[in-house]
Amino acid sequence: MIEAKTICVVVPAYNEEKLLPKTIMTMPSFVDYIVIINDCSSDNTKVIADEFTVSDDRVRVIHHEVNKGLGQSLIDGYLYALTIKADVIAVMAGDNQMSPDDLPRVVAPIVHKEADYVKGNRLLRDDVAFRMPRHRYIGNAVLTLLTKFATGYWRIIDPQCGYTAISNKALSQIPIEKMIQGYGYNAHILNMLNLNNSKVKDVEVEPVYGEEKSKIKLKNYIPTVSKLLIRLFVKRMIHKYLVRDFHPLVFLYFFSIFNAFLVALPLAVRFVYIFFSMGVAPQTTLIIFSFSSMMAMFGLFFAMWMDMEDNRRLSVDPDTSH
Repeated sequence: MIEAKTICVVVPAYNEEKLLPKTIMTMPSFVDYIVIINDCSSDNTKVIADEFTVSDDRVRVIHHEVNKGLGQSLIDGYLYALTIKADVIAVMAGDNQMSPDDLPRVVAPIVHKEADYVKGNRLLRDDVAFRMPRHRYIGNAVLTLLTKFATGYWRIIDPQCGYTAISNKALSQIPIEKMIQGYGYNAHILNMLNLNNSKVKDVEVEPVYGEEKSKIKLKNYIPTVSKLLIRLFVKRMIHKYLVRDFHPLVFLYFFSIFNAFLVALPLAVRFVYIFFSMGVAPQTTLIIFSFSSMMAMFGLFFAMWMDMEDNRRLSVDPDTSH
C-alpha cells in the first residue's frame, strides 16, 4: 500500500517467457496485487505465470483460451481490479520495457488525488532522442498531434506510452468494457476520460529499449490508428459539444474541414490542371483558392484555441521530477 491505498498492477503478456520473470521479480514491494493476463501465448508464458502464483501471493493470473489482443487483455485486467476494489490500477507490460523505479511517480498523483489518470511520458527525458528508435520517435510525434485532436488533452504528449495508472473511481465511471481491443486503445481510453471530464497528468518515465521486440507492424498500425483518431475526434465533437452541451468550436472545426477539403482542394486541382494543360494561370481560381485556404486555416486555429481553453482544467501540469 501507499498511504492506505491498495495498488494493483495489470501485466498483459503475450509470448513473454524471456522477460516476464524479470518484470514480476522487480515489481516494487508496495504493490498489493499483480494481475498477469496471458493472452493465449504459444511459448512458456502460461507455465511461468502459474508458477508465480505459488512463489508470490500477490500474483493473480487470467488465461485467454484464444488470442484476443492487448486491448482485451487490459479490459480483463481492469475489470478484475474493480472486483477486488483496488484503489489505484497501473499497467506495466510483461516485456520489462517499463522501469519499476518509475512506478511510485506514476501512481503518486492518483494517491494524492491530483489526477484521475496518469500517463508515462518518455519524451520529457532529455536523452529520449538517443534512446528511442528514430522511426518510433518520428511516428510518436505525428500521432501525438492527432491524439490531441481526438482526445481533447492538448497538454498530453507521448500518447503511445502504455505505462499508466487510473483511479478506481475514474475507471468505474467509464465504459471500459467497450474499449477497442486492437491498436489505438491508448487514445480510446483518453477519449472516454475526456467525455467524463477526468483529470489527466503526464509524468516522466524512462524510455527502456533492450531485449524486447515490438510486435507492432507500422504498415498496419499507422493507417488503423489514424482512422480511429478521426472517429474519436468526431465522437468527441458530437457528444461533448452538441449533445451534452453546446460550444461554437464544433462549427469552426467543421467549417475549416469543409473549406479545406471541399473548396480549397478541388480548386487547387483545377488550378494545376489548367496551368499544365493550357499553360495559363486562372486568376479567379487562384483568388478563390487563396481565400478559402485562409478561411480554413483561421477557422482551424480559432477552433483549436477554443478547444484548448475548454479542456485546460482537465490537464494537470506534467511531473518532471526524478
